[in-house]
Amino acid sequence: MDVRREVFFIDGRAGQRFCVLTRPVGMPRGGVLFVHPFAEELNKSRRMVSLAAQAFAASGWMVLQIDLHGCGDSAGDFGDACWQGWVDDVALGWSWLRAHCEGPRVLWSLRAGSLLAADWLHGPALEQPALLMWQPVSDGRQHLTQFLRLKAAGEMLADADARQAMSLLRESLQRGDGVEVAGYGLSAALAAGLDAASLRLPPGYTAPVALFEVDSRPQPELSPALARLTERLTKAGNLVRSEAVSGAAFWQTQEIETAPTMIEASLRMLERVAA
Repeated sequence: MDVRREVFFIDGRAGQRFCVLTRPVGMPRGGVLFVHPFAEELNKSRRMVSLAAQAFAASGWMVLQIDLHGCGDSAGDFGDACWQGWVDDVALGWSWLRAHCEGPRVLWSLRAGSLLAADWLHGPALEQPALLMWQPVSDGRQHLTQFLRLKAAGEMLADADARQAMSLLRESLQRGDGVEVAGYGLSAALAAGLDAASLRLPPGYTAPVALFEVDSRPQPELSPALARLTERLTKAGNLVRSEAVSGAAFWQTQEIETAPTMIEASLRMLERVAA
């Protein structure tokens, strides 16, 4: 199926948001909104996400990618962004998709984007889209800690000095001061939102949830973290399907990598949603 790609801006709070729309020629069978990951993981994963969007569009889906406030080509600086503003950007993208696409809709996320997606679902929209979560982060506090550690790693600090540096970063954020980590300005508001985020779905969420992760081993298996998340969501009554596929951790590799098996698994999930 022929695919078209368009770029445009939509108006949001504190400026415009840059969007990439990948769609089939003709009437789409449904729509997909992508919620991107945090900081440098966005840049590392762009190639993989672009390939996936093209594959989804070739299968008949309209795919909207939106750069959140302060990210990519959207307005603002990363250091000015806040968590709630990003949640509002998810709502902005979803509203655009609803207005321009009929049929089933899917919320697709990568890494910390899954935390944003979950927070948006707890908001006033009362939507229940099917969820496609790639390598989902389930604990925002842990994710923030891992990000802050990049500063100590970048300065090649010894363990004791690294712990002190982490403590000082946390203290600065708690005072309401911004910090700089790995070239990214991090506001206290953004850090607080990420720190408090947890991947939990609203009560009574009945739409299908697909959790995919990559494993570099020849026989991929679910990581303990994804197995625990799957169990927790299942116990909460969510309809969860988890799968590990072979591939590289494309959001963090030194060189740009892709994981075609992740795209293939996602296409199978989209077929089930459209059926």
